[in-house]
Amino acid sequence: MEFPLARLKAALDQMPPTARRIAGVIIAEPDRVTKMSVSELAAAAQASEGSVIGLCQQIGASGFPELKIAIAREVSAGRALLHEDVGPADSVTEIVAKIAGSHVLAIEDTVKVLDEAAIDRAVTLMAGAQRIEFYGIGTAAPIAEDAAYRFLRLGLATKSVTDSHAQAVSAAFTGPSVATVTISHSGRTQETLASTRLAKQAGAHTICITNYGKSPLHEFCDVAIHTAARETKYRMEALSSRIAQMVVVDILYARLAAQHWGRSLEAIRRSYDILATKRLPGGSEA
Repeated sequence: MEFPLARLKAALDQMPPTARRIAGVIIAEPDRVTKMSVSELAAAAQASEGSVIGLCQQIGASGFPELKIAIAREVSAGRALLHEDVGPADSVTEIVAKIAGSHVLAIEDTVKVLDEAAIDRAVTLMAGAQRIEFYGIGTAAPIAEDAAYRFLRLGLATKSVTDSHAQAVSAAFTGPSVATVTISHSGRTQETLASTRLAKQAGAHTICITNYGKSPLHEFCDVAIHTAARETKYRMEALSSRIAQMVVVDILYARLAAQHWGRSLEAIRRSYDILATKRLPGGSEA
C-alpha cells in the first residue's frame, strides 16, 4: 500500500471514536509508531489489538507490519503530513505559510489517493452520455458550475444544478443516457444524497467527487473519485477542499480531452473563437 498517512488524515473526521484515536496516534507520531508493536499502539490509543488490525485493513494494509513499512517509506521520503492549525498568536507570515501549505498538501494528498482506474471509468461514462449533470450544494455549488462550463467547452451537453429542489427534480428525470457528477466534500449532505439516489433510481450513471473515507454517498455512486483535504475547526468548508475538487475536475477534463483529442481540440477552438467576440480590442475582457 502507498501513502497511509495521507489516507488516514483524509478519513480521520469520518472515523468512529476508536479508529480515530488509533489514527490520531499514527498521524501525530509516525516515527514512534514504526517502532511499536501492535499491542503497544493499541495501548497508546486505548484500543484493542483487533481495532488496530481492523484500521490497517480498512486503508489497504494486510496488517500492522505492512502498515509500519508503508509509514516508514512515507516518512523517509519527507512526506509525513502533520497539519499545522492556525493559532491566535500567529503572525501574518505564519498564517500565510500555514494556509498555503494546507492547500499544497490537499493537492499532494489528493494525487496520492486518486484511483486512476476510477478516473478512466468516470471519463468513459461521461464521454458516452448524452448529457452530464453536475450537482453541488453550498460551497460545492461553484465547483459544479465551473465543471459544467469546462465540459461544455469540449462540446458536451452539460448543466449544473445547485438549487436543492431543482436538483431533485432534474435527477428524477435523468435516465440511462445521462451521467451525473455529485460534488460533496463530506458525502453526507442531505440534498446531494437525495439527488444522487434519485438519479441512480432513474438509471443514470452516477459519479461522485468526495473526500477519502466511507460516506453514505458511496452507496448511490457507480464511480467514486476521492480527494484528500482535511477541514479543520477554524476553517470549516476550507478552500483547500474546493481546490482538491477542482484538481479532480481538471484531471477528468484533461483525460477526456486527451482520449478524444481531435473532437475536443475543434470544440475548444470553436468556443475560443466565440468568446473572442466578447473581448474588447487589445485582449482586455469586458
